[in-house]
Amino acid sequence: MTGEQTRRRGAALEADILDAVWEELAEVGYARLTMEGVAARAKTGKQVLYRRWPNRAELVKAAMPHRTGFLADQLLDTGELRADVLAVLRLMVERQREIGPDVIRGLLAEAHELDPKVFGIMHDILLTLLQRAVERGEIPTADLPRRVVTVPAQLLRYEMILSRDPVADSALVGIVDDVYLPLLRGHG
Repeated sequence: MTGEQTRRRGAALEADILDAVWEELAEVGYARLTMEGVAARAKTGKQVLYRRWPNRAELVKAAMPHRTGFLADQLLDTGELRADVLAVLRLMVERQREIGPDVIRGLLAEAHELDPKVFGIMHDILLTLLQRAVERGEIPTADLPRRVVTVPAQLLRYEMILSRDPVADSALVGIVDDVYLPLLRGHG
């Protein structure tokens, strides 16, 4: 090495930036997170960040799976719709613990700045669970209105906004047993 720093590109640069996001979040929190701060910590220019992510909400959203993995890759097939939905909700709560409620609330407050496709992820995950349940004969159809499919995720997001602490498991059971499963039966 000649003393000159090698210019990072591609995956290496992106990994450094996404690591810097978490370091900044740990130090300053979501409310004080800036593109400039992340760029300085990653030892790059903020224009490099803006070429990839148009705002901090998109930057943090990109950093989440870098830290916690993709939720869709962690789906369990328990053999029962109730247990499958609870498993997904528990994964969401675990992510809230790992990411922190401050970050979750900040992202939800800036949801209007996120690519609308991000909200389709939970629909696709829950639709997969419903299709499995149809194949097992638990429910007659997965052809349901989008809002019906995503009810458990929406109710959990609401709980996350209201709670300072990670959502209790009893709340997840209530979402599934008291709301979602009766709703699905009503649409059957």
